[in-house]
Amino acid sequence: MPAVRTLWRVVGQMGQGPACGCGMAALPGRALGTSPWQSPADASFHSASSSETDRPRVLITGGLGQLGVGLANLLRKQFGKDNVILSDIRKPSDRVFHSGPFIYSDILDYKNLRESVVNHRITWLFHYSALLSAVGEANVSLARAVNITGLHNVLDVAAEHNLRLFVPSTIGAFGPTSPRNPTPDLCTQRPRTIYGVSKVHAELMGEYYHYRYGLDFRCLRYPGVISADSQPGGGTTAVCRLEFLHPLQEVHLRSSLSPLDLHWLRAAYAGVVNPAREVTGYSVLESDNI
Repeated sequence: MPAVRTLWRVVGQMGQGPACGCGMAALPGRALGTSPWQSPADASFHSASSSETDRPRVLITGGLGQLGVGLANLLRKQFGKDNVILSDIRKPSDRVFHSGPFIYSDILDYKNLRESVVNHRITWLFHYSALLSAVGEANVSLARAVNITGLHNVLDVAAEHNLRLFVPSTIGAFGPTSPRNPTPDLCTQRPRTIYGVSKVHAELMGEYYHYRYGLDFRCLRYPGVISADSQPGGGTTAVCRLEFLHPLQEVHLRSSLSPLDLHWLRAAYAGVVNPAREVTGYSVLESDNI
């Protein structure tokens, strides 16, 4: 099964096991300073029980961004408030803190991330930590660390502990030489931002870990997303939220933009937590999602 697809093809399969027919390979060992030694996986030991599948223990990294809080709310309705843990390196608002479990977790600190997974008995990991496009271009070295080194830590932890790992990608993974109207799932990408480059890297690394180690890896390419749950995170869609706030705040916008349709992401969230849902399309931009 190709590990990277656009939204509708994969979301309905999140709760199922990987479709990998390969044998389980030994995990790579790394120095303790960056990642502890990882021994060959024991499939019988790591096999998820039916209770883990029915009631997973979920960790969301970068949980205070535009996607994390909304996803946590939906998952908590499905699996119970105490089984879904938000994490971030920032202080949550009182509303978020009291809505369910929240922990400090830094994806650049492998030991801290590993402890979070072990201590909270995590079985599913949604990796939302990232520096978005505009912020990434302003600080390439930090974006490289968070988006690439942080991803490597998450992949190693997920493979070591047999987690089900979801990593969002982006339409920013495509570049100006990519074919258009429609753009195929598999085609020339060649992005020109560090954010896009890091997401192509995430897609390929996740697919590699899937085939090399049997990791249950899922990756969806999101379009631009705006959210009422948080302030803009430095992506290109930040201007959309500023447009809504313009009548209420002293925000002076000097560029005119052509109209764009808004599409509802809740259906995509529902597909993630409902593996029995019939999956019939490929794109989050289908008409039934408007």
